[in-house]
Amino acid sequence: MTERLIALFGAYLLGSIPFGWLLTRAAGLGDIRDIGSGNIGATNVLRTGNKKLAAATLLLDGLKGAVAVSIAQHYLPSLGPAAALGALLGHLFPVWLKFRGGKGVATGIGVMTALVWPVGVTMMVTWLLMAKRFKISSLAALTAFGFIPVDVIVFGRTDLVPLSLTVVALIFYKHKDNIHRLFHLNEPKIGADSQNKSAG
Repeated sequence: MTERLIALFGAYLLGSIPFGWLLTRAAGLGDIRDIGSGNIGATNVLRTGNKKLAAATLLLDGLKGAVAVSIAQHYLPSLGPAAALGALLGHLFPVWLKFRGGKGVATGIGVMTALVWPVGVTMMVTWLLMAKRFKISSLAALTAFGFIPVDVIVFGRTDLVPLSLTVVALIFYKHKDNIHRLFHLNEPKIGADSQNKSAG
């Protein structure tokens, strides 16, 4: 129990590093929370017009989740799920930014890849296919994450079903505004110049 709490808290601190906020500030672009959706994720960073910063944010947000899980599993394999949850919660609700974080797409994929790499690959492929077909980031993310419980069963990790359901619930909660707009057919497409809240 103590080990799980340590893994959860340690991963939370790592996951709460706001790379999107840090990179845009360092680049002299101001506070990313004042741009577009107000989100600290890669999609919103892209709204600054700096594709390199957006790519770096995407990579680093994914890596921090994967690294948190990998470190925990190095010490004890059973600590992976606790670290995964901690890292995701850290990104969604970072203490450094008054718990106003991202929507967890890159970090969520990162933690799932570290736990079961075929699941992570499946998520990435699903996101890419959906994004290419519909050009809507939030729809691609919701589809990729929505199938995680099925994915972990297919790849023989039924022990991760509780975690996968929690991850899905968190991601869908953070995308509640996007889901509302999707139902009303007014969700912005990838690359659209919009100040509306989106999936970033």
